[in-house]
Amino acid sequence: MNEHDERGTTMTGVDPSRLDDQQLMKELETIHRTRHDTLLHGSNDALRTHNDRMARLEGEYLRRHPRRPVSTGRTREGARDRACGESTTPRT
Repeated sequence: MNEHDERGTTMTGVDPSRLDDQQLMKELETIHRTRHDTLLHGSNDALRTHNDRMARLEGEYLRRHPRRPVSTGRTREGARDRACGESTTPRT
């Protein structure tokens, strides 16, 4: 069984649905860490591949964690409150 997704001749990694939670988090941490460098210095193909892989990994994370805690400061209402001097706390 082939563990890699193939698009033409480009390997884009293991299908995120096949990763366990620890592997998924490691992949997400790596792709977020390399994002800035890819944006600034990667070819258009590299950026396109990076975008696709990041979207697939993030989509899998959201599928597994639909009720993840959301910080009120990361919402529109929370940002308005923050502008007024309130701190952010996670929503449940």
